[in-house]
Order: sequence, then structure tokens, then C-alpha cells
Amino acid sequence: MNLETERLLLREWRDADRDAFAAIVADPHVMRFYPATRSRAEADAWIDKMIEGRANGTGQFLAVERKSDGAMLGLTGTADINFAIPTAPKLEIGWVLGQDYWGQGYAPEAARAALEHAFTQLNAPEVVAFTARVNLPSQRVMQKLGLVRDPAADFDHPRIPEGHPLRAHVLYRLANPQG
Repeated sequence: MNLETERLLLREWRDADRDAFAAIVADPHVMRFYPATRSRAEADAWIDKMIEGRANGTGQFLAVERKSDGAMLGLTGTADINFAIPTAPKLEIGWVLGQDYWGQGYAPEAARAALEHAFTQLNAPEVVAFTARVNLPSQRVMQKLGLVRDPAADFDHPRIPEGHPLRAHVLYRLANPQG
């Protein structure tokens, strides 16, 4: 499956993406709103998990490639939420882009394509996004996409230890505009 925007191609993962992705998720600034950076083995496992999710229907995370030069920018897509959140949303959208590609509108551009796919092809009734309360850059992307914060659905991420500064998460929602 490929999704296309004016400047980007969202596509299946390739082995050739592994070096670039490992560099992105090893960058402490990129990963500052995650509990830790990722080693090469962890980056490879993350790609393998996204490939597996595509194969078993639980995830639609794709590599983001810039059309003009073939640069692999990061990832975006949707996936089933596989841990308990009190408000029980089913489908999340997310993105991780390399620092060199920030501030150029790539994250919202790629995520819009993923949202359209979720609503038109997956018939998702709703898509949510969540992030650490302190992650204002991702919250701005969520707002640009039209997602609306639902303070009643904010939660402590169950996979982040109690007392960790990234445990408190905010949740944004967007209902399928086609009903």
C-alpha cells in the first residue's frame, strides 16, 4: 500500500530504510518525548513490528519518503491501540520524523494522508492521537490536523513508570467526517 501527497510518498518499509530510521530514533532530541532513544536493534525491531502490523491488520504505519530526492524522513500512520486507555479509543495516529525535516509541514502533510486512509479505507469512526503532556510540538500537529483535545480522556501512560515526567498524556480526537 502506498499513499501519496504533493511532496511525500507513504510506503511499505524496505530494508534500505533501516539505517536512516535507526539514526532518527537514536537522536536524543527527536526522542525527547519518549522514555529513551532506541538502539539499532530496537530500531530494527520497531520496523519489524510495523511490518508485522501491516501484515496482520493491526497497524498502518508506513515509511515517509520525500518524492523530490527519495529521502526517508521517518514514519506516520495509524494502529490499533493495544493497551487500556480509560476512554477506550481503538485507533491512534502517530508520526516520528527526523529533526532535519521538522518545521517544513511534512508531519501534518503525511498525517493527513494517513487520516484520510483511516476514514475512507478502514472506515474508522474516530481516530485519536496522544502524547506526553509536555510534548507541545506534537500537540500543534494534532491541532493542525483538526483533532480536538479531550481533557476528560487524558491519562497516565501504563507503559511509562509512575513518577516519570512523560507519564502524563493528553488525548486528542477526530470523528470520521463521513459519519
